[in-house]
Amino acid sequence: MELNGIKPADGAKHYKRRVGRGIGSGIGKTAGRGHKGQKSRAGGYHKVGFEGGQMPMQRRLPKRGFKSHLLKFNAEVTLASLELLGAAEIDLVTLKQAGLVGELARVVKVIKTGEITKAVKCTGIGATAAAKAAIEAAGGSFA
Repeated sequence: MELNGIKPADGAKHYKRRVGRGIGSGIGKTAGRGHKGQKSRAGGYHKVGFEGGQMPMQRRLPKRGFKSHLLKFNAEVTLASLELLGAAEIDLVTLKQAGLVGELARVVKVIKTGEITKAVKCTGIGATAAAKAAIEAAGGSFA
């Protein structure tokens, strides 16, 4: 095998159809575009969502809802995951290293899902009222 003899495998390359090149080619005259109308003309086509002048769907429907761009900085941790973590002192850095919260997280809150038996000291993170009560009942504290 030589470099000058390399060619693509059979069927790997497809013949590009040249339209509008005469009657003998079989795709001459209107070149597969049919007769007249917007779609037959060069540069004539509608934008995405255009419905022929009728009020488009995205403008007929009412606007609803809101998603804060700050959500990506908030995270929540369950009591069950704190139990599995097994650390005596818990802060934002510890949770990030353990993979319990994302790297972008700035505000972390403990929620009461599951149970906790170990005493943990939480520094710089928040908790719901029920989660705080559960942690303090287990001998833990918040700073």
